[in-house]
Amino acid sequence: MKLLITGCNGQVGTALMLQASAFGYEAVGLDRDDLDITNQVAVFEILKTHQPDAVVNAAAYTAVDKAEADVDAAFAVNATAVGYLARACVALGIPLVHISTDYVFDGSKEGAYSETDAVSPLGVYGETKLAGEALVREICEKYYILRTSWVFSAHGNNFVKTMLRLGAERTELGIVSDQKGKPTSAKEIAVTIYNLLHSAKPSWGTYHVAQPDATTWFGFAEAIFAEARKQGMALKVATLHKLTTADYPTPAKRPANSVLNCSKLETEFERKIKPWAESLSEVISELKVKSKMEDRDEPNE
Repeated sequence: MKLLITGCNGQVGTALMLQASAFGYEAVGLDRDDLDITNQVAVFEILKTHQPDAVVNAAAYTAVDKAEADVDAAFAVNATAVGYLARACVALGIPLVHISTDYVFDGSKEGAYSETDAVSPLGVYGETKLAGEALVREICEKYYILRTSWVFSAHGNNFVKTMLRLGAERTELGIVSDQKGKPTSAKEIAVTIYNLLHSAKPSWGTYHVAQPDATTWFGFAEAIFAEARKQGMALKVATLHKLTTADYPTPAKRPANSVLNCSKLETEFERKIKPWAESLSEVISELKVKSKMEDRDEPNE
């Protein structure tokens, strides 16, 4: 089985590449240098050349704040290019897995968001991702749209790595405490994708993929530092201050509630999503190993 992965150097793309062999897949990873997904001809030609059994679109314009001013570029990657991938998949008769986001919701709901709840993005990033979803549904018959949230891993840029870096540099940190969601490891998303593709009875459609349990950015930071200390990492940070969203203004508005209800996926595919605390422990352990290897490889003065 061959899987073609766009955005292979991102968090989810990297996890998909690392997990491929365990699920019996040959992974073909493409980054922006290998394929410009905004070029319709190039998209079709590369899929035709590789003839994969499925495509996972893990490529995205993810600079949430920058997107507010860079509207055309965000739409080109998150919407128009998704349509090109969808059409190429249909032409070749292969399924498309598309990664989407909690930012399609405005965060005003009290409880967790299900797949059937009304969408209402607060900013350009969410609007472009929602437009990409619509194109997949319009064009494809065989597709999975997977909305996820607060992605973290030992690769790329994410909240866990930022907190560990700042926690090693500063004694005090202010963290937003009035936005809630579900942290989700890239590895868990990748494993979910492979399980869906291996399903004996594909149930195409839109699903939420996020790890229990809900927390705030402040709560997540507390958990990160607690786990890091448990694993013996040296940290300077001693005090965390709670901030409100108003205390930390950004060009793009964030949903106050990003909590995703994942019961549809768990029921349909009989798969239990494990808690993010378990994945956090794994990621911090991996980061410790990487740090030791980098220290060992540093040249002696």
